[in-house]
Order: sequence, then C-alpha cells, then structure tokens
Amino acid sequence: MTTLTATVTPRDRVARLAAAHITALQRGYLADQSHAVAALARLRRGAGREAGQLPDLWALIDTGPLHETPEGARPLSESELIRAEDALHVALTLYALHQQSRRLGMYQADRPGRSRGLGAAVRRLMQPGEIDEGVHKRLVRAGTAPDLAVLAQRLRDIIVLLRRKDIELDHALLAGQLYTWQWPGGADTVRREWGRSFHAWHDKPHGSAPASAGPAAGSATTSTTDTDKDAS
Repeated sequence: MTTLTATVTPRDRVARLAAAHITALQRGYLADQSHAVAALARLRRGAGREAGQLPDLWALIDTGPLHETPEGARPLSESELIRAEDALHVALTLYALHQQSRRLGMYQADRPGRSRGLGAAVRRLMQPGEIDEGVHKRLVRAGTAPDLAVLAQRLRDIIVLLRRKDIELDHALLAGQLYTWQWPGGADTVRREWGRSFHAWHDKPHGSAPASAGPAAGSATTSTTDTDKDAS
C-alpha cells in the first residue's frame, strides 16, 4: 500500500517558522522576560524597512530551518531562500511593532469562526455593518504596493491602527502571504486572500459582547505590568 505524503510548500515553511519565532517571542514578552523584551525592541526598529537596511536584526531571526529539508519538502533554491528571509523579516518586525506595550498577545492564529487574517483585522477596525472608507483605502493601498519594500511601509501604517484598538492578527499567515507576494502573479493571489478575509470576517453577531482575545497556540497569558519597558 502506498502512503501519500502531503507536500510542504516553501510558503508553508515560511509560515511555520514565523509562527515558531513569534510564539516564543510573545510568550517571553508577556512573561516580562528581559531577552524577549529587548528582542522586540530591536525588531521594532526594522518595521517598514528592508532587511538589508538593518542587517544586525538577522541575528534575532534564525533562518537555519529554511536550509534544512523536512519530510515532504525539497531543498529551497537561492531565490526562494532570499524571498523567505525577506518575508520573515517583514512579518517579525511588524509583529514587534504590533505587540509593543500590549498585555494581550497580538499574534493569534487564524482559524474557522475566528478569522485573524489581514482583511478580517482591517474589517474589525470598522463599526459592524459599516465600511470606513479611510480605513478600507489603507488595505487597498497595501494591496496595490509595487514591491515588498513599499508594502512593508503600508502594512506598518495598518499595524499601528490595529495596535491602538488591540486587534489581533495572524502574523504567521501574513509571513506566508508576504512570501507569495514576491513571485510573479503572487500579489494577485494575496489580494484575493485579503479580500476574502475582509468580506468573510465574523466573530460574534452584532449586538453581542466583543470577542475576547484568547492566547495564540503556545503563548502565555501573563500580563505585563510595566509599559515603560517598551520605551526603546
């Protein structure tokens, strides 16, 4: 009998590695562990900037697993590795900005009935049943970014709005999308995903209590008590 092994795509690997990094950082940050607090402070400086502008940040992002070949996968080519590393840089630096001074985990995994994709997150910035054109335009502008560098800057603006409202995001899913974005035709694919997420968003019916921010898989729920630690 032949056993079929599911193919692990490069995008899957990027998303999984991002999830592992962010889950560990979030757990440490919420537990007020100094190494995690310092790491997020350093990563925040890279939000909206290209990886090559702050090469010292790569010491904080272990890309070693991308050079390994897990079961069901194949070795990544040089061009795939470059795109994967750039996607991880953008996703992790945006997460660091999103988590700043927040006592709840801003990384939450997307799952059925609890959408945490970018489109859904933007939709949650709006009142139920209403479309805020100003906010919607930010998502549209991100969707029409000509390259990853501009996209990172426009996503940074959205992340700032999400942080103000304590709206969570699946940054690992975003990392995979950022990887896909960089390939021919990839931007169209990602735009469709954001659009579906925006229109399919739902947590609870209008009129019910707001959904609580549960912890991401593997994250701690310990509250931070000192927001001054994020002054840097």
